[in-house]
Amino acid sequence: MVGVGKAAEYGILIRNGDALQQAGRLTTVVLDKTGTITQGHPSVTGIVAGRSFSDNELLTLAASVEQGSEHPLGEAIVESAKDKSIVFRDIENFDAMAGHGVSAQFDGQHVLFGNARLMSLNNIDTGAFLVITSEMAVQAQIHMFIAVDGEVTGIIAASDPVKEASKEAIAVLRKTGIKVVMLTGDNAATTEAVAKQIGVDDFIAEVLPQDKSVEVEKLQQQGVTVGMVGDGINDAPALAQADVGFAMGGGTDVAIESADVTLIRGSLFSVSDSITISRAAVRNIRQNLFGAFIYNSLGIPVAAGILFPFTGLLLNPVIAGAAMAMSSVAVVSNANRLRLLKISRD
Repeated sequence: MVGVGKAAEYGILIRNGDALQQAGRLTTVVLDKTGTITQGHPSVTGIVAGRSFSDNELLTLAASVEQGSEHPLGEAIVESAKDKSIVFRDIENFDAMAGHGVSAQFDGQHVLFGNARLMSLNNIDTGAFLVITSEMAVQAQIHMFIAVDGEVTGIIAASDPVKEASKEAIAVLRKTGIKVVMLTGDNAATTEAVAKQIGVDDFIAEVLPQDKSVEVEKLQQQGVTVGMVGDGINDAPALAQADVGFAMGGGTDVAIESADVTLIRGSLFSVSDSITISRAAVRNIRQNLFGAFIYNSLGIPVAAGILFPFTGLLLNPVIAGAAMAMSSVAVVSNANRLRLLKISRD
């Protein structure tokens, strides 16, 4: 109870005692990239149009297709178009494909807007833009292709800045002996660039939203205790699958409901704080159990008269009752020492 209260002081809401206990046993923490490591508010950083389209025409096409999207990248494109006072066009037969992109009919033309996997699934060649996309990936930019009637007509690049404290928070986690893995649907090259920037131990890229929980399960099958940190609807199954799920406070209600721990401040530092508090609480519990066990192992035989045949000594019931009460006082007093816990991130 004191451990849960101490966690609340640090903006960490723990649902149950099992989550508090398990957090200290974690050996691997999986971090969703968008909205957890990054700010979750990408912005358009570049447009590369083909010969038949201008930059504005390409942005008009992409924004018109994405105007009903709830994906952060789609929202970034729509915002960019609004900033340029672009008038949206009507589309038909809109279809969102999770982890790939969207398709729609635009002025009688079939439009695809999404990642390289979407282009590959539709047998669309992206080779002409390979050099450009490689450069974007090295700069940790996310690129999306626009194809009209089976031909790529351009690329729109976006960047989602890393939170200022992410690199330092990950370093603190690693100092506590935790392996940190980044999980994302972005392509491997872009993910690797971000991974180098923030200093994670490993990364898993090009993961479809519905497969995040599968990746967590794969790690568990390797014998590691996994904590998952996420904030989106797509993270909910992975949060539930993990040994301990951490939901960012600013995330979706579904993610928060699926998680064992809610990080109100939305900071990755809260993950290491949770682990520190958990380890301190479990250590305190063991001290209490050990102390109570030894105390009762000595006291009960004496109260039962084990010394009487040798010394004629019997324990007065009043003294025995007082001694038993002192056992409870000792346990409660030791538990309250947790209130003095100060978390250092050095």
